Amino acid sequence: MWHTQGVPPTSELESALRDASLRVTRTRLSVLSMVNARPHADTPSIIGAVRKDLGEVSQQAVYDVLEALTRARLVRRIQPPGSVARYEARVGDNHHHVVCRSCGAIEDVDCAVGAAPCLHAAKDHGFVIDEAEVVYRGLCPTCSVSPNP
Repeated sequence: MWHTQGVPPTSELESALRDASLRVTRTRLSVLSMVNARPHADTPSIIGAVRKDLGEVSQQAVYDVLEALTRARLVRRIQPPGSVARYEARVGDNHHHVVCRSCGAIEDVDCAVGAAPCLHAAKDHGFVIDEAEVVYRGLCPTCSVSPNP
C-alpha cells in the first residue's frame, strides 16, 4: 500500500481500515501507524510504541490487531531465517530483504528481475506461484567498517 517512508495521515489510515472492512479503532490506528513509522519492527517494539501512544494496551490486543491487519493485507509479516517475526507496511509488491549478519538490521530490496514473483521455480509442482521470498545476507554499512572483535 504505502511505499514511502513515514506515516500516512490518520485520514488515510482510517480509509485503509474501512476499505479492508475493518472497524476503525484507536488500537488499530496506533498499530498501523507504528508499523508505518518503524518498518521491520518486531512485536515487542510495536507493543511498546502502542503503549507509549495509548497507555495500557494488552499484548493480546496488539497481536490480534497485527493478525487482522496482516489478513487484510494492510501489513506484511516477514520472518527472515533466524529472526523473530517482523511487520512492515510495504505490501502489494514482491520485494525482498537484506539482513545484516552482525547486527540484524533489515532493509528492503526491490525485485531482482521483473514483477512478482520475480523468480521462476525450475519445477512448480503444479503450484500457481505468485510470490517469491528472497533474503540476502551480508554486513550493513556500519558493521562492515567496524573492526572485528
